[in-house]
Amino acid sequence: MKEIDKIDMFNWFRISKKTKAKLINFYLPLWGANIKISDCNEDLNWFQVQLTLNRWNKNIMGTHFGGSLYAMCDPFYMWILMENLGKDFIVWDKAATIRFKKPGTGTVTAEFEISKKEIEKIRLEVIEKGKNDYHFSTIVTNEKGQVVAEVDKTVYVRFNGSKSHSQRT
Repeated sequence: MKEIDKIDMFNWFRISKKTKAKLINFYLPLWGANIKISDCNEDLNWFQVQLTLNRWNKNIMGTHFGGSLYAMCDPFYMWILMENLGKDFIVWDKAATIRFKKPGTGTVTAEFEISKKEIEKIRLEVIEKGKNDYHFSTIVTNEKGQVVAEVDKTVYVRFNGSKSHSQRT
């Protein structure tokens, strides 16, 4: 292994979680739809995501393609829980609904957040019950702050570890 490779690998571990999270902007399904994480916090329990209209994500009416509007909302609640609950929990998207309220043009934005308090409540409930479904909602807004779409997500969480190992002190 070259010396430069050792340095690069070592520096990877010094990159903040927030910086690593923004690397998802290069994930092809999101990148191809022009979806970008514009901001997130270091705990990865809050994300701001934007979708800019271009010729690749425009529908026949010249507005945002509905699939792109949904794609910008798809992974984030599941990702927040996966990051914050850890490896002793299995987290899957279970269901979703999107209600289109207004044609989307320009840049649209959505925010996703699960508070640390809510994450801890989920952790304790799932350890006790073994599994549970959780419901989250967000809105997609345009540059004027008008609602373009409302999105509801159901996320399934199952405990898959040792109770003593998963409880935080």
